[in-house]
Amino acid sequence: MSYVLEFFLGYSLPRISNFHNGCTKFQDLQQIRLRLSYGKCSAVQKCKKIQFLQQGLNLELADHADLHSFREEAEACDGRESDILPHVQTLRNFPEEELVGKVVMVRLDLTILLREQKKHQSPAVRVISTIKYLHKTRAKLILISNWSVRADSQLLKLDYVAEFLSSELEQKVIPVEFGSGFEKSLMEDRHKSDILLLENLSHFKQEQANSSEFARRLSSGVDIFVNDTFFQSHKILASNVGITGFCYASIAGFHFDKRMSQLKKIIEMNKRPYFAIVGGYLAGKAAALLFLASRCDGLVFVGDAAFQIMYAFGLPVPMEMVEQESLEAAHVLVEAAKARGVQIILPKDFWCLNDYYPSQMKIFPANHIMDGWKPVDVGPNTLEEMISVLSRCKKILWIGGVKFSSSHQESAGASNLAAMLYNLSQMNCDLVVVGKQACETIVGKSSHVTADMIENASIVWEFLKGRKLHGLLALDRAYPFELNWDALYANTTLPLVVDVGSGNGLFLTRMAKMRKDWNFLGLERHEKLVRRCLDHVSQSGMTNGYFIATNATSTFRSIVSSYPGDLVLVLIQCPNPDFNKTEHRWRMVQRSLVEAIADLVVPDGKVFLQSDVKEVAVRMKKEFMKYGKGKLTVMHDLEDITSHQDGWLNENPFGIRSDWEQHVIERGAPMYRLLLLKSSPSG
Repeated sequence: MSYVLEFFLGYSLPRISNFHNGCTKFQDLQQIRLRLSYGKCSAVQKCKKIQFLQQGLNLELADHADLHSFREEAEACDGRESDILPHVQTLRNFPEEELVGKVVMVRLDLTILLREQKKHQSPAVRVISTIKYLHKTRAKLILISNWSVRADSQLLKLDYVAEFLSSELEQKVIPVEFGSGFEKSLMEDRHKSDILLLENLSHFKQEQANSSEFARRLSSGVDIFVNDTFFQSHKILASNVGITGFCYASIAGFHFDKRMSQLKKIIEMNKRPYFAIVGGYLAGKAAALLFLASRCDGLVFVGDAAFQIMYAFGLPVPMEMVEQESLEAAHVLVEAAKARGVQIILPKDFWCLNDYYPSQMKIFPANHIMDGWKPVDVGPNTLEEMISVLSRCKKILWIGGVKFSSSHQESAGASNLAAMLYNLSQMNCDLVVVGKQACETIVGKSSHVTADMIENASIVWEFLKGRKLHGLLALDRAYPFELNWDALYANTTLPLVVDVGSGNGLFLTRMAKMRKDWNFLGLERHEKLVRRCLDHVSQSGMTNGYFIATNATSTFRSIVSSYPGDLVLVLIQCPNPDFNKTEHRWRMVQRSLVEAIADLVVPDGKVFLQSDVKEVAVRMKKEFMKYGKGKLTVMHDLEDITSHQDGWLNENPFGIRSDWEQHVIERGAPMYRLLLLKSSPSG
């Protein structure tokens, strides 16, 4: 036992080279409050904010008396971007070597691919590039999707889609029906280069119900899940939410990643003036409009949306153009915009059409449209003012259609507006275009548009409302290549000890008090526990302990590799098995985690494993022996008097027990402990 005690008394160890993996810091979307500021915010000026809590509810503004129900005093706003979108692990930043030989399931948007099959343009190219990249890494690929293509039943057939993908990828894609045949095909083809395509998931009710059993069967044999279907991330499906509970890594593909960056552009306030052009209907979009009012310097209303805002301002509007269900939202928005000083641009005139004289069009002032005439397009004075205002902008969001519901023809106003926006996008103006009609109008001006275009407007509105994007939240969180370690620890040259699954943190904090010459890091999936631990760190003034909420199985390497000092000890203590779901047990210690630990622990560093469940301890030992790359050996053996006769370490070498360990000891049950040593290069 002397050599074990010698290690824990402390000594200097050589440095280990860092592993490079770029990621970004995580903020949980569930904790986000949509804050709407009054007045211009700066680093030195205090401002009032509206705090608008969605909490996943379907908000109807009719349930609220007035704008004051949303107002609260808040801290000063410095004008920087809020972390509203969570940062997740992406394929772009995922270690390529972690994909080699793995079974990777890719959820792709086949509807997009089939629709764009003759165009070969983004986003189809990005979806294809995700698959090609993964195949190049020698991963075994399984493709899943739910697709529908109107007016072409041929495109719905599994064999046809597989043939189409084979042509696009220049690689054999094998169609497979779900069920026993799927698992059999996977086992038979695991080491072949062929790609498997699972049948259309829209055929299964369990998919829409997010059935846990269906997700388990779907992920059978799968190591890594790659979600590349961003437009369905607001839905709770077995193939984008449930499946992540059965794969040791769940990451975003190239197309998904691109869409996230486009959403981030909408909420960024990096360029000013920032105006939003809003069209379409306003019903059900109150929260989204308030959020835009918090970000933008001005709002331009076109199409049917304009009449609701005009009515809220008290301007005369033909009542047939007023949406009663949108009035409350319009009134709240107008008050918020006035309070914050947000400029609102409304139409001054309209081109109108008479039902009795369909070939005749006349221009009417916005406040004096004669009976019998219906607006079909914005007038010349309106376009002139809009172009004058928008030409000074450095950033523009166009969301919703310019044309009116009563118009059955292409809108000249939309075309002229698109031409102006296209010209601005070629200069120093960031342009984000949302909605099929708006995107088609912009694309009609040039095939080389530099704007960010999102055809699916519904998910953008959901995001702006503050709704949870469940498919996004289900992905693994990501961390930066270089955490600000100096802000976490007083001395980053000290050796690092990492507790994987740190739980309530009591064990780690006790160790940190006893060993001031080490830094301690707890990695724990449960955020509430981590928040409590961080509160304790802050209140106690601890300078050598910290906790991060994460799935260490997939993020251990990206977090720990950038630590300036040496990783000398990793602990995995009493992982919680689910005896009702035996398939979960293998997830507790995965190949990616073992390989990362074996690579990052310094020579002569240690790994401590323990559990009160023997089969769990045996499983952990096997995984470390199998995937430890021959670098890890058991420190104790049958000759050691401190060991059980079956080879387990009899004593806890730290002098401190975890809560669960203490509970097990007190009831007289055994603990199964193992201490592994990383061999030195010469050894």
